[in-house]
Amino acid sequence: MNEKNLPDDIASKSLNELTDLADEIIKNLENENNLENKSEDYTNLLKINRLIEKKFQKSFKEISDKTNFKIKDIKSNKNEKKAK
Repeated sequence: MNEKNLPDDIASKSLNELTDLADEIIKNLENENNLENKSEDYTNLLKINRLIEKKFQKSFKEISDKTNFKIKDIKSNKNEKKAK
């Protein structure tokens, strides 16, 4: 399963938009009595889930990097004040 098979408009959506799309697919699957015809929807749901995970991990890394930079900046400012 590769998220590259998803249309570009889906791959470029935000985490919130992808989550809403996944919720919509889940609701459709839950309301369907004959799931044999819904294998494509289920496959797309799995692809969207993988894409959500990757975007979440990327966002988490960016936030973590920014936080670490701010901590280092605060520590260096503190050390400069002590040196004076």
